[in-house]
This record gives sequence, C-alpha cells and structure tokens, in this order.
Amino acid sequence: MKQRRHTPEQVIRKIAEGEKLLNQGHDVAEVCRQLEITESTWHRWRNQYGGMKANDAKRLKELEKENASLKRIVANQALDIDMLKFVAEGKF
Repeated sequence: MKQRRHTPEQVIRKIAEGEKLLNQGHDVAEVCRQLEITESTWHRWRNQYGGMKANDAKRLKELEKENASLKRIVANQALDIDMLKFVAEGKF
C-alpha cells in the first residue's frame, strides 16, 4: 500500500464515512479496505479524532505545533542557562 499523509480534515471525513459503513453492517476489515487504510490506522484515528469536527482537528494540530515550538524554546533557554553557569564558574 502506498504511504501518504492525510490532513486532519481528510481523516475526519474518512472516519465519518467509515462510521456510516459500519452502521450499514460492514465489518472493520471491509471498511478499511474501502478507505484504503490499515486497521491499526483506523483504530488510531478513531482514538485521536473520534467525535471531532474538522475545525476542532485543525485547531488541535495548530496547538500541537505551537506546543512543540514552545518546548524547543524552553530547551534552548535551559541550555543557555547551563552555559552561563559554566562560564560564571570559570571552568572553561
């Protein structure tokens, strides 16, 4: 199967489509085959995006990106503090 990335909107659309198929009596394997995803992907998406609207998923991705950026900033500040302590002790 070809590996590709899906946007949160695409994921939510596929989950909704899959839920409709499941309600019509299809099993999970058949739904995954029609959506062209693996069963593990289906379960991961349902856990992560289940019950979300497209705009909620978009906001979640924005917040995750912002959180990663803030973590990077904090890590850089911690390195700067450690470097300044090292220099202040005169061990260089």
